[in-house]
Amino acid sequence: YCARRALSHSHNAGVQMQTLSNFPATRQAGLDLLSKFSPQAGPDYARGRNFDFGPNQPRSVSGLSPFVRRRLVTEQELITEVLKQHSADAAEKFIQEVFWRSYWKGWLELRPTVWQTYQTGLRGAWNAIQTQDGLERNWRTACMGNTGIDCFDSWAKELSSTGYLHNHARMWFASIWIFTLRLPWELGADFFLRHLLDGDPASNTLGWRWVAGLQTVGKTYLARPDNIKKYTNGRFTPTGLATKAVPLTGPENPPCGTLAPANPIDTALATGLLIHDEDLDLTHINIKRLPFQATAILSSHSTITPLKAADHVVQFAQGALCDTLGRLPAGNSAPHTVKDVYDLIAWAQTHGLKQIITCYAPVGPIADQLTQARKLLAEQGILLVTVMAPYDRMTWPHATRGFFRFKDNITHFIAQISQRK
Repeated sequence: YCARRALSHSHNAGVQMQTLSNFPATRQAGLDLLSKFSPQAGPDYARGRNFDFGPNQPRSVSGLSPFVRRRLVTEQELITEVLKQHSADAAEKFIQEVFWRSYWKGWLELRPTVWQTYQTGLRGAWNAIQTQDGLERNWRTACMGNTGIDCFDSWAKELSSTGYLHNHARMWFASIWIFTLRLPWELGADFFLRHLLDGDPASNTLGWRWVAGLQTVGKTYLARPDNIKKYTNGRFTPTGLATKAVPLTGPENPPCGTLAPANPIDTALATGLLIHDEDLDLTHINIKRLPFQATAILSSHSTITPLKAADHVVQFAQGALCDTLGRLPAGNSAPHTVKDVYDLIAWAQTHGLKQIITCYAPVGPIADQLTQARKLLAEQGILLVTVMAPYDRMTWPHATRGFFRFKDNITHFIAQISQRK
């Protein structure tokens, strides 16, 4: 397994996004990139963050998003390192981008049915592709980057080949997909999840909904040729784009829920450790004080899309899991790769486990699997204990309304992070 080492808002360092070798899936690589970027996270980032000069060109962004998405590097570490170099005011734009990601995850966590609605819509759109030749042709043309819209086609090919797309380009791309090409937004969101190294269910789903006018009801994002020309430094001046962005319609946003309570851990039970790639920061589990009898790993890449995830996404997820395993305390047994929920149960029974501990998985494919597993494991007398990161329990409950209400808490969040160092 570990022989196959890998090479949401994007947090892009005046670095060159050249090939996948820029993204080795290790914690150390993420920390090195953070150290390189942090001196530029202040005014330089604020001035240049919206410009996309294209592949192989220096950018004012950090390239850290794939590492944060898997929590090889944590949000707290980003903020702490940047604040060593800048005041909170000087680094305000970058810090807000970090908390945008937390906001999206919290918003979806408090309204999980929105993810389920997306999944239902995606299945319907995929069924339509298989029965409507015109839709299938237009969808394939867009995915291959053969629409004739030069900027869109360039971004489609950049994403497919590198696993990366600048955040501004993601917004333009989604707008053209929905309002110019008139393709189902769910298929576009799935295209991103299949290819983005930092593809995150919350940021991706809610970002596409926002562009479409479903997230903030009635508010859409229209890709404009003059805006694209300005922020791509004249690389593109597209023609034929939609001049209006009529909001899509859908179910009303559900009422805001609450977070699940913390699960107690029984240190007297025979316990196994389950590591998944939605959260690879095991510090909040405190694995050194728990004697694990067996270890298993679970990856989201096989269930995050009805199609096949891109090879670079699979490789990064596998590499991140492998790197995490390599940092476990000595003496852990060889990990078992979980194929599905029933395989998880069989693994637990083989090792005589009465308790499985894992990091809490936010709304998405891993959480869906763990929800199913919890019930089936309980029928076998096995507890599944999920441990939520203190950072998530601190930030997510505040995602009750729009981001600007959430933003009012950032000073408090930073103070709490400073106290926990």
